[in-house]
Amino acid sequence: MKVYEIIALLLQEKKMAKKDFVQKLIKLAPRLHNTGEVPTEQTIYRYLNGTRELKVELIPYIATILEVSENELFTYDMIYSSSYNLNSSREIREIYQMLSFAPLSVISKIHLLLEKYKKLNEEANKILN
Repeated sequence: MKVYEIIALLLQEKKMAKKDFVQKLIKLAPRLHNTGEVPTEQTIYRYLNGTRELKVELIPYIATILEVSENELFTYDMIYSSSYNLNSSREIREIYQMLSFAPLSVISKIHLLLEKYKKLNEEANKILN
């Protein structure tokens, strides 16, 4: 996924309008390296729509507004924002990050439990279809 697509998903997850995002970014007054100026509203909309390449110096400001790490703007996985689980995508990412702290035995139990839910879901879908 491209960064502007990830930003769009995070905006949707946070129920933040592009207009609000643009205003917050302008309020932070990030300066572009090549011009020394704050990007215009129109330029920011072009970044958000993918019609203009996002400037790297804006990444920290964007991450701050979206309350994510800068790294998450490059590693966000689209599966976390499917229409089914959009509302819980942040929780899913947090769980994913915390798994590295769990002992293997706990991860194995989680895996088995999720496999059971998967089977139940598949069986329910067979009955409904």
